[in-house]
Amino acid sequence: MSPVALPPTIDILATAVIIADQRRVTRYLNPAAENLLSISAHHALGRPVGMLLGECTELVRALDSALSEGASYTEHDLVICLNGHTLVLSATVSPLDDERGAAVIELHPAAGNVRIARDEQVMAQTQASQALLRQLAHEIRNPLGGIRGAAQLLEGELESTDLREYTQVIIQETNRLQGLLDRLLTPAKRPVIQPVNVHEVLERVRSLLQAEYPRLRFKTDYDTSLPELAGDPEQLIQAALNIARNAAQALNGDGEITLRSRVARQVTLAMKRWKLAIRLDVIDNGPGIPEDMISKVFFPLVSGREGGSGLGLTLAQSLVQRHEGAIHVESEPGRTCFSIYLPIK
Repeated sequence: MSPVALPPTIDILATAVIIADQRRVTRYLNPAAENLLSISAHHALGRPVGMLLGECTELVRALDSALSEGASYTEHDLVICLNGHTLVLSATVSPLDDERGAAVIELHPAAGNVRIARDEQVMAQTQASQALLRQLAHEIRNPLGGIRGAAQLLEGELESTDLREYTQVIIQETNRLQGLLDRLLTPAKRPVIQPVNVHEVLERVRSLLQAEYPRLRFKTDYDTSLPELAGDPEQLIQAALNIARNAAQALNGDGEITLRSRVARQVTLAMKRWKLAIRLDVIDNGPGIPEDMISKVFFPLVSGREGGSGLGLTLAQSLVQRHEGAIHVESEPGRTCFSIYLPIK
């Protein structure tokens, strides 16, 4: 089979390029495509393009359309499995004017690959820090109870009201620390799985926050065709409530929060690829998250608010991860969006 006549500069392109003829057979691929697909041109030439691309049906369909209709087609977030490795690619398929019945396929690593790697790193970091904090919480709990008990016994022995004020400070502060420890240890509870309507979850969050912050304005934008999830309703309500409460606090209780539901396709969550997932968005029109804070918002004890414990978002992420999901955040002045992704199994 004679190779396609192409200018030599195409060999030095960083973009992976494949040429297919009218029979969907590979007639050319440049070195970038060899590297991307881990195959040599010697073994690729003459083989069906579908075999090179892991029988990716979306890409083969785009190639068929380009060849039959003479128009260009672009596909995003294509999942291609090759030799035990998974690639997420964007592809553009265009007819080749100089070669009748041939098409050129350009392959680009999808931007999602970068996000997947970042999400995996953040997840590993937060899981390690949460495990450390839970261990510390267990170690602190017993002596803290001893301090509180001793303060109560001492208060009973004191006759002076002025001196009892000091023991009250000890008791109140140990109670506050005990509450903090309880919140750290809460995610250890395993989810009780049952069918969950995500819109009931969001409506429960809305009603709770409306009672807590009467001046808040809420907008809802729900996709009512979404199916039920298998999950723990109480844990999902707690996760969404922590995120929405964080938004309400950023607005000082006076602003607008939008609750939105959508379906997401071909997403990677907890290092697994899912065809379908549900995305729940909590959007506020507050000042936004500072750029130097946005990569740390899920870390324990990190808070951008004075007096904040820095645990609300950490616990929300833990609860969502227990459902094999993930939380993404995008923020700029005037708009912050936290998106909860939950797989449809």
